[in-house]
Amino acid sequence: MAKDDKPVIINIKNRRASHEYTFLAKYDAGVMLQGTEIKSIREGNVNLTDGYCTFDHKGDLWIHSIRIAPYSLGTYNNHDAMRARKLLLNKRELKQLAGKSVDQGLTIIPLRLFVTDRGFAKIEIALAQGKKLFDKRNDLKEKAQKRDMERM
Repeated sequence: MAKDDKPVIINIKNRRASHEYTFLAKYDAGVMLQGTEIKSIREGNVNLTDGYCTFDHKGDLWIHSIRIAPYSLGTYNNHDAMRARKLLLNKRELKQLAGKSVDQGLTIIPLRLFVTDRGFAKIEIALAQGKKLFDKRNDLKEKAQKRDMERM
């Protein structure tokens, strides 16, 4: 990379999440990736739409159903696109998430994937509660009213 080149900012969002869920708490988590996955993320080949998180029997948090497309210049060492990936949080945050998700029946979903200044891929996850149909309608009405007010 030459001195004049600016680094590309990677910020991939899950737009459907705010329509389907109300967010109660947000956390930034590191992700354990294989070799070609970070290269594919830097190309922007990620889909977060159907992603969700679960705890395993050891208490580790894993993210499922996130598609990181195989790297275009990868060889036979390319990664599996739909594999489960381990999330890296500290113990206090893991205990909070585990307690709330089990006790209250809440879901942990990915909101966005971004790359830090140091080059690490991170996922912003949220403890979320599913919206009912009437909640979704109310949100759409409020958005329409807000848009009309801004036009005037």
